[in-house]
Amino acid sequence: MTQLKLYPAEVIRTLDRRYVQEYDTSGLKLMGKAARSVLAFIESEMPNAERAQVFCGSGNNAGDGFLIAALLADRGWSVEVFLVGDSAKLGSDAAAAMNICRDSAAMLTRVDGREVEALLIDSDALIVDALLGLGVSGPVRPAYQSVIAAINSANARVIAVDVPSGLNPDTGVADVFCIRATATVTFIARKIGLYSQDGSEVSGQIVFDDLGLPEPLIEHFDEAVVSTLVASPLPPRPNRWHKGPLRRVVIVGGNLGMGGAALLAAEAALRSGAGLVSVVTRGEHLSGFLARCPELMVRAATDETDLTDAMDQASAIVIGPGLGQDDWALNLFDQVMASEKPLVIDADALNLVSRFGLTHPRTVMTPHPLEAARLIGQERVNEDRLGTLKALIHRYGSVAVLKGHGTLVGDGTRTALNRSGNPGMATAGMGDVLSGVIGSLIAQGFTLWDAATLGVAHHGSAADTAVSKTGEAGLLASDVVSGIGRSLAGLH
Repeated sequence: MTQLKLYPAEVIRTLDRRYVQEYDTSGLKLMGKAARSVLAFIESEMPNAERAQVFCGSGNNAGDGFLIAALLADRGWSVEVFLVGDSAKLGSDAAAAMNICRDSAAMLTRVDGREVEALLIDSDALIVDALLGLGVSGPVRPAYQSVIAAINSANARVIAVDVPSGLNPDTGVADVFCIRATATVTFIARKIGLYSQDGSEVSGQIVFDDLGLPEPLIEHFDEAVVSTLVASPLPPRPNRWHKGPLRRVVIVGGNLGMGGAALLAAEAALRSGAGLVSVVTRGEHLSGFLARCPELMVRAATDETDLTDAMDQASAIVIGPGLGQDDWALNLFDQVMASEKPLVIDADALNLVSRFGLTHPRTVMTPHPLEAARLIGQERVNEDRLGTLKALIHRYGSVAVLKGHGTLVGDGTRTALNRSGNPGMATAGMGDVLSGVIGSLIAQGFTLWDAATLGVAHHGSAADTAVSKTGEAGLLASDVVSGIGRSLAGLH
């Protein structure tokens, strides 16, 4: 999977504006480039199509639609154009594009979106969505709701221009009324929302064209980039390698009734290349742990156990899987937080951090959305996952991994989004596996950032390989553990 650079909508609007102002072009010329890009995709992917219905709103996205319609009509297509927006609100460039459309063989009709019927949509025609594009800043207005619902009901092929109408280009959250596209042809720079949350589901095939954007323009916005993760294989080990340089991971967790969480994290750490893995857990789990995985070293802990020697030997500590929040958990939590070893903080350890704070300077936090909400003092995480990630980092100063569809990783200066993984991962123990993988990579000498990004990417990659054998409904966290070594080796 190739690494991509994603940008927020405001940066893309700025790029569009500066492209026109600084490089001797015009908005209408850019619309023409965009229209020809969509035409090239249509002719390549749908060579036998001959009818199109183009739906335009009242923003710049409509200008692209008008020119696409004119180009198709000039090639002998039967083209209907429906103007859903108010033509009086069109900017000068979009209005000029509408006039070009009127001068072509395309048939242009003004429709009231609130009265449109499903019969308006020709399910055998190619539908072009040029309604809203980047213009979504809140709920889709009633004037567009009926049109979007009718397009989706028609079950036709739909090409979205730049962004499917109704999809937030920054958060990736789709409105209840959002176009479900067969393909999306997007311009200037890739939008974050196309690749996160609902974006990948409603966008269909994503085709990108920068429209010849000069490289010096986009270089000014490196700080705004969200990079997508790549599951790069680990470098090969020297032939004389031994377990000493791979160092030790200590897993702290597995309270009564929750031993499996610590066991999954420990097995994942082993499968990720750690030379030694120790588990500090309830004494009731010792025999079961060793029966399941004799490669582990397991230590029983009580409410008063001193962990000094165990932590002294650790290269990285993972705390939280199955930890609980009772006196037993608090004893272990307090000692680990006082250590100087790099930490991966997960599950109940995150809930304890939300109660007692965090002063440790070398941590990777791996919350799911509810844990993240507690950590930043909210009832629930809002739709702005990037904003939530930034709030976590600002409050705790750690590397943060905000889990979920399109897991995000950030450290205050860099942000990355994961595209691997599948819905089958919504099952018990997946987060425990991830924490073990990240802890193992830290112990092997990777930086906190590299360990977090590699861990997330390979966690998802291993799950994608496993789900091809188990199916989504049958995927277990232990299936991902079994495949993580192959993923890290590049043997997908």
